[in-house]
Amino acid sequence: MTEQPPQPPKDEPPSSEPPRTDEPAASTAASAPPPQPPPRPPMPPPARPSGRSWQWGCGLGLAGCLIAVMLGIFFVLAAIMGTLGGVEEIEPGKERLALIRIEGIIVAGESGFSMFGGGATGSDDVVDQIERAIRDEGCKGILLRINSPGGSAAGSQEIYHAINRAREEGKIVVASMADVAASGGYYVAAPCDMIFADPATITGSIGAIAIHQNMAGLFDKIGIESEIIKSGPLKDMFQPTRPLSDDAREVITTLIAEVHSQFVEDVAAGRDMENADVRVLADGRIYSGQQAVENGLVDELGGMHEAVMEAGRMAGMKGRPPLKEYGPPNFLRWLLGSEAMQQRAVAVTGGLLYDDFAARLALGSLYRAIPQTPNKRTGEP
Repeated sequence: MTEQPPQPPKDEPPSSEPPRTDEPAASTAASAPPPQPPPRPPMPPPARPSGRSWQWGCGLGLAGCLIAVMLGIFFVLAAIMGTLGGVEEIEPGKERLALIRIEGIIVAGESGFSMFGGGATGSDDVVDQIERAIRDEGCKGILLRINSPGGSAAGSQEIYHAINRAREEGKIVVASMADVAASGGYYVAAPCDMIFADPATITGSIGAIAIHQNMAGLFDKIGIESEIIKSGPLKDMFQPTRPLSDDAREVITTLIAEVHSQFVEDVAAGRDMENADVRVLADGRIYSGQQAVENGLVDELGGMHEAVMEAGRMAGMKGRPPLKEYGPPNFLRWLLGSEAMQQRAVAVTGGLLYDDFAARLALGSLYRAIPQTPNKRTGEP
């Protein structure tokens, strides 16, 4: 029998089953190294901000954080002040004195206190505090702490009459003068039951003033011309583009004399003095606290402590009386300022003040008004 040669396998159709992986791989495949992934391209370094922009960003971020912290502190203090409602913790039902402060320029209207500038005490706020003290049955007296060079004649008169109302309602009112209680600052102290001042306190300055600033020469140099349409010849008598006319000067002089007479009469009534005696002292000069005691404008030398103790004694209170402060003004108004901050320049240029001393402080020109010693080397002030 003839042996048949082996036949090649027939082509089989491809199977749909996946290849089995449990079969041993060929020896050549087992010894081959695993395939390596292709190398990654190097990553470019991240772009760094320029030095100037980075510094600006850090600076603005730090400034924002500081502002946020400061605002948080201020609002916390505002909440604390609103909760306490005074300068001392007072037991319910305990008798007390009202502490009312008059600080800075006196203006008619609202007070203006700002963390970004100076301050002004408005007659509206002071009168409101006095009225609240009058209605408070537990308040036996008022301590008026004054540190003011004066200001508005009308504002000072409003406070003066409110103090008289408090005395008529049976409240003891004692004034304590700090650094300065001059012109309008003295006016509001005059009706008090008793006035205390330190020996170095600046007070007095009884007088009235109206200021007109003639800037015609300056306007001519810089080429500013004004065209005024007015209803009468004296409607623009305070216009700074020209000097005062003779008619305007006569009107203002008469007005100043009248306001000065009101000042003298009110001081005489408050201090129980004769008009003629007050008029001798009312030539506008300032006095020290020691001089004011000697001429009868102040009762006693002493500071805040002496005034508190005397007010308590006069009100029939034993020991050191507790103090309740109805201020300070609204916190947001103190933080942001108010219209009273802009009223100072208006009051000086177009209104009536009780003294040139207050006017110079309001304009920030007191330093220029003080005679300066010449420099020995250059001869210049």
